[in-house]
Amino acid sequence: MLIGYARVSTDDQNLALQRDALLAAGVAPERLYEDRISGARADRPGLEHALKACRPGDVLVVWRLDRLARSLGDLIRIAERLETSGVGLRSLQEHIDTTTAAGKLFFHVMGALAEFERNLIRERTKAGLEAARRRGRTPGRKPKMGERELEAARTLLRESSLTVREIARQLGVSPATLYRHLPGGRSLADVTQKTEPS
Repeated sequence: MLIGYARVSTDDQNLALQRDALLAAGVAPERLYEDRISGARADRPGLEHALKACRPGDVLVVWRLDRLARSLGDLIRIAERLETSGVGLRSLQEHIDTTTAAGKLFFHVMGALAEFERNLIRERTKAGLEAARRRGRTPGRKPKMGERELEAARTLLRESSLTVREIARQLGVSPATLYRHLPGGRSLADVTQKTEPS
């Protein structure tokens, strides 16, 4: 059985072209699912309904691959989900049909390219981190509280009647950030005061 899926990015775009092409390809009107939503959105209800409607032996038909997926990685994930479920994929514009040997080969090549891209990104990231360490830089986000802010926090915790939440607000951080830097809160501030040389 053929299951159709069509998508346009905005309400003012027209689904008629895709709808007509899918119907002409043999998709029954009641088996046609649609979305009027940006492809960048992960939540596409029409696509999810179409995927759930597919049974082993069915074929999901789209007008063009970019109507189906947000990226190459997304396309590979959808294709793998379909393959695992025993469902084929057909794109009318690109003349791709994964129920044929040539169509299966196409997706295997795309899967290999996606894996190659992921490996390149990992290697570049690792090389960048190592280069930063060699230059004496610590990768990652800078601490929200430096030594000056920590000393102010300790002073306020020791001498102030303000709550931890109010102190955090004065320092421009969240209470969680304050507790992360000073896990003991007021008790740590008191200990620090007692251990400071007089």
